[in-house]
Amino acid sequence: MTIYLYLSLIPEALVASHLPPEEYGSYLALGSKKRSHGQALFFKLADSYAQQKLESFPGIAELRNGRLRRSAYLGIHRVLETTPIDAIESLHLTSNDGHVLTLLPGQYEPDPAPRFHLYQEFCPVTPRVASLLEARDFAAAITDTTQPVSLPALAFAELILDRLGDDPEANGVDNLPYGSLEHLRDCLRELRAKPGKSSKLVVRHLEQDVLFRTIRRGFFVAAQGGAFRYFPMPSKDELETTYYSWWRSALRSGV
Repeated sequence: MTIYLYLSLIPEALVASHLPPEEYGSYLALGSKKRSHGQALFFKLADSYAQQKLESFPGIAELRNGRLRRSAYLGIHRVLETTPIDAIESLHLTSNDGHVLTLLPGQYEPDPAPRFHLYQEFCPVTPRVASLLEARDFAAAITDTTQPVSLPALAFAELILDRLGDDPEANGVDNLPYGSLEHLRDCLRELRAKPGKSSKLVVRHLEQDVLFRTIRRGFFVAAQGGAFRYFPMPSKDELETTYYSWWRSALRSGV
C-alpha cells in the first residue's frame, strides 16, 4: 500500500497517509467523528524523499502492514525548515466542502514594473505584509540571516491589491475583502514615504480562512540560501472552465 507524505501548512505538520492527495484533502475538509474539519493547504512531498524520511519513523512497519491510515503525524514543529525545497512536489488547495485544486511548480517571472505587493504568510508564521519587493526578493529578505530578524524558511502567497498596487489613494477598491482598507492604505503610504523601508506589517496573524479568490499570481516557498519555488494559480478563464467545480466550491464556501 502506497504511503504518501504531506506537509500541512495550516497548521504546520508532517503527515503520512495512505490516501492520495485528492482523497486526503477531502478527508481534511470533511473530517470525521474524531477530528476537526475545514479548509486545508498542504504540500505533497516527492515519493523518493518520502521513502527516505519514513525509514527513520518508528511506526513505519505498522504503516506498511497495518490497516488503512488516513493520517499519521510524524512532526508538528520546524517541519518546513527541515524539508528540502526540491522535495516539495505539488501544492493542494482544499475548499471547505472537500474539492481539491492541485498546483504544480512553474517558472516565476517578476512584474514588469514596480508596484506595491501584499503577501500572506502561512508557515511557520502567519502575518500579512505589504511590500515593495517582488516575491523572490521578499523571500530572500525574509530568509536573510544577516538581518536582525529572519526565518529559515517561509511559505506564502501574494494577494490582490487591484488599483492600490499602483496608488494607495486609488478609488473604486471597495470590493477588496480586507478588514480595514484605510489601515492598508496607511501601510502603503508609509512604504511610499520612506524609501529605506521595503515592507510593512499589515495584520499580525491569519484571522480567517484563506480567501482563494484574492490570490494574485500564486503561492511561494523559500528557504535560506536562495531556494525558491513558485506554484502559479490558474488564470481566471481556467478557473471558470477547466477547474470550474473547485472554483464554484471555493466561491460558495466563501474562501
